[in-house]
Amino acid sequence: MGREFIDLFDEWSSSYDETVSGNDQEYKEVFHKYDEILETVVQRSGNVVLEFGVGTGNLSEKLLKSGKQVIGIEPSKGMREKASDRHPDLTLYDGDFLSFPKLDQEIDTIVSTYAFHHLTDEEKDIAIGQYSQLLKKNGKIVFADTAYLHEDDKKERHEKVRSQGFLNLLKDLQTEYYTTLGVLEDLFKKHDFGVSFKKLNEYVWLMEAVKK
Repeated sequence: MGREFIDLFDEWSSSYDETVSGNDQEYKEVFHKYDEILETVVQRSGNVVLEFGVGTGNLSEKLLKSGKQVIGIEPSKGMREKASDRHPDLTLYDGDFLSFPKLDQEIDTIVSTYAFHHLTDEEKDIAIGQYSQLLKKNGKIVFADTAYLHEDDKKERHEKVRSQGFLNLLKDLQTEYYTTLGVLEDLFKKHDFGVSFKKLNEYVWLMEAVKK
């Protein structure tokens, strides 16, 4: 359920913000327009937001500044500490996409950036099913994450990264559970969501799903 990557993220917590700023040449395209991507998620979100994979709190900060109530879920202790130091007023829990504390208030939007790929397709199915039960009609899921158009796109992307000599990025793309838009569309529809996709950079897609 993504927790196999916790050690990696505990280690990454100290340099994560430098990576997303575009200073890491290998990941520059992945995080191209990072600030705009976060703003897009904020703009599509409602008033009471459940955020998975808070990380160091970059999206949380923008959500809070927009006047939204934010409940954050983050499995990495290192990341939670960074986020809590930056935003002492942020409600933040230890948890992940599949396992998180029972919430007292009604949620109208579930958000995440650069994290849903930590789940296998089977786990994504279970997670979206849980969110379908959590959200009422017109509730939304707004995710921004790397995905592929189709399997050929996946193969072409891996070859391009290999030719660029970006072996760490290639290992990431091959190790984690990046999926295709077709698979995602089927999963959202299965759980009674209407879904649309918008490309935000060469790697990242906005996934906006509305509960029917």
